[in-house]
Amino acid sequence: MATSLRNIKSLAPLLDRILVQRIRADTKTASGIFLPESSVEKLSEARVLAVGPGGLDKDGKRVEVSVKPGDRVLIPPFGGSAVKVGEEEYTLFRDHELLAKINE
Repeated sequence: MATSLRNIKSLAPLLDRILVQRIRADTKTASGIFLPESSVEKLSEARVLAVGPGGLDKDGKRVEVSVKPGDRVLIPPFGGSAVKVGEEEYTLFRDHELLAKINE
């Protein structure tokens, strides 16, 4: 896992792209019963791992992205570009594709 974490930190999103990792739903009930992966609903919540420097507006000025690494966000159930590093799965979204930022 340390190798995949090191590799993922070497990825730098370009422009207004944001690298996220879905927060996994519990695969075990409160009473200790393990649920099959196929029955666990994919959550639309993710943790931001890296962000690009931002896109450019029509005048060529940089427009910063709306989130920063460490933020929790809501993402659409489909879309984005899947990235797999080792056994871990990540997704790249454009800033405007994120649905909401979760304020803690």
